[in-house]
Amino acid sequence: MTDARSASAAGSAATAGPVVFLGDSLTEAGRWDQYFPDLEVVNAGRAGDTTADVQDRLDAVIEQRPSVVVLMVGTNDFGLRATVEQVVRGTENILWTLHHELPDTRVVVVSVLPRERERAEWIRQVNIHVRQFAPSVKAEFVDLWPVFAEEDGELSPRFTSDRLHVNEDGYSAWAEALRPHLTA
Repeated sequence: MTDARSASAAGSAATAGPVVFLGDSLTEAGRWDQYFPDLEVVNAGRAGDTTADVQDRLDAVIEQRPSVVVLMVGTNDFGLRATVEQVVRGTENILWTLHHELPDTRVVVVSVLPRERERAEWIRQVNIHVRQFAPSVKAEFVDLWPVFAEEDGELSPRFTSDRLHVNEDGYSAWAEALRPHLTA
């Protein structure tokens, strides 16, 4: 599902192309156009997508010639029992492709959000690797873990009702963390 909204704003970061939010259902459910009304926003989140699914959809993103791509993906890979290495490799492949095909596009990669505590260590490991890789493809890493995680690594009940999907408070916190990266 792609949702495009446009609004003009002097000095907007999206003057050359849209800001594409790319990922899975966590991205898809975000009302990014409402959080960033001064930007042209395309929501390219798709429920159920894994890193492989996002990689398969990159041509459609590249065709849009976005000024910024905000990527958040990986949680569904864990739901399908992927290893840390598989999630890292999938995310790195997406980032490398975006860098190679869209060298003038800013890429913001968001950490995999916490979910149930049983997967906390795996998610931490993915986030460490992606944080280290991001500069090699000129991507900006936004770490939401400190905002969203409880001490034991579980997604804070303040931001969810099912230990996986994010509620309105979660989206507000996510948007605030992204704001400096999108309004620069």
